[in-house]
Amino acid sequence: MNVDQTEIEKFSALAHKWWDKTSEFKPLHEINPLRVGFIDQYAGISGQKILDVGCGGGILAEGLAERGAQVTGIDLAEKSLKVAKLHLFESGLTVDYQKIPVEELAEQHPESFDIVTCMEMLEHVPSPASIVAACARLVKPGGWVFFSTLNRNPKSYLLAVVGAEYVLNMLPRGTHDYAKFIKPSELARMTRSAGLDTVALTGMTYNPITDIYKLTDDTDVNYIVATRKTL
Repeated sequence: MNVDQTEIEKFSALAHKWWDKTSEFKPLHEINPLRVGFIDQYAGISGQKILDVGCGGGILAEGLAERGAQVTGIDLAEKSLKVAKLHLFESGLTVDYQKIPVEELAEQHPESFDIVTCMEMLEHVPSPASIVAACARLVKPGGWVFFSTLNRNPKSYLLAVVGAEYVLNMLPRGTHDYAKFIKPSELARMTRSAGLDTVALTGMTYNPITDIYKLTDDTDVNYIVATRKTL
């Protein structure tokens, strides 16, 4: 199975904090409106059937459901899924959460979704190319697949690992393994091989002085990609 058990345990230990906006998950809450807006800009969310791969506690999945999508969220961390399901009672939204590997779901339900999202996950699995290929199989021809991950270069190491984990204490130490970061060119090769055309590549930057995240042309650290399955 394409899963790193230490990663599952890492996120399971923090599962109770998913919806605490002052916790280690604060950055995810802060960037969520940017991610949702980016997806909506290219694919249009309302009325779409969307799959969120590696949904965790449901931050993005709920953001998509709020915009009128029919959302399915999958993850392999049981504790995170329990938190996600419980939070639906608070939000009043509807999301179908399932514990299933994306490759298995792709075998069972190919070409079933209008949009597939896979955010901040590729850098946590042994074989990101396998995840990309499965996402491509799950989306309908002409449908959209969105990925976000971390670039691999000295600047991203300095900001995403040293800065975020050790200096600013925004994330728990050990959250990221720099060796698993993925350059945009590497991700582009994976998406091309899976039959996905890159439509847009945008950076997400954080200003520690203003405490504000923005979508910019700077893809040196965090970046998000919009791809479309060829018809």
